[in-house]
Amino acid sequence: MRERIIIDAHVHLWEVQNGRVGGRPVYGLGGGVSMFLGEQHQMMPPYLTDNRNTAETLLSNMDYAQVNACVVTQEYMDGNQDEYLLRVRKAYPERFRICSLYEEREDFRLDGFDGLKICAGRLADQDLKKLLPVFRKTEEAGVFVGLDLADGDAQTDDMQYLIDACPNLRITIGHFGMVTTEGWQKQIALAKNPNVYIESGGLTWLFHKEFYPYPSAVEAILEARDICGMDKLMWGSDYPRTMTDITYRSAVRFLEETTRLTEEEKDAFLGGNAERFYGFTGLKPIPERLNML
Repeated sequence: MRERIIIDAHVHLWEVQNGRVGGRPVYGLGGGVSMFLGEQHQMMPPYLTDNRNTAETLLSNMDYAQVNACVVTQEYMDGNQDEYLLRVRKAYPERFRICSLYEEREDFRLDGFDGLKICAGRLADQDLKKLLPVFRKTEEAGVFVGLDLADGDAQTDDMQYLIDACPNLRITIGHFGMVTTEGWQKQIALAKNPNVYIESGGLTWLFHKEFYPYPSAVEAILEARDICGMDKLMWGSDYPRTMTDITYRSAVRFLEETTRLTEEEKDAFLGGNAERFYGFTGLKPIPERLNML
């Protein structure tokens, strides 16, 4: 494979999973299994036997997959991981960018964080225009906002209002606009705005029924490219949940192997755009490791 900078724009970490979804608790049971909506789900690879999803395990996967750096986002189902992520950022400053979690309170945190994560599609109040004070505070702090929007175009008009009101705020839209849902292109079109980017966390999950090598996922990348330009798109794995059926290396490899993207487009999508957006510096390609196979 061609040597390149690779940055994962969408991963999750936790020491202890202690979240909620739909008013029900989410917690680990061991063997990568979690209680989710009252049922047991394989939420992590089964070799994570203690249900700890740590930076060190992720770094081992990143080194093998030749991934230089990553951005840790958050989700309500995992519980607030602010304190753990601050320790991760301090321990591995060259390789991690971290987001604090917005939980519809005025005491959300920005100090020490690179960004603020808003699970917009899960907010109790779906009117995003009411988040203008949050966006302005984040803009003033010089950090980015990452959002997972409600499906389709349900919140895109509100987002355009916020983008116009905060022209210097860097924004990422997650899960590739929920590409398998109707109207996803409206979310991608937000990246026509100068400081708005799209990250593809969960792309292999969204096309899971098709499975490797995900030709429809590649087709979606090409369609998004035609909407907003390849320079606005970033790769993300959604580690570790997507790794219950594929390896972390596979989440990169299907993009490296496709012939539908040029090598320059792969460079941009897999790392170059994220390197610029998140402010990573001094990164060098990681040499491929010899494999017993």
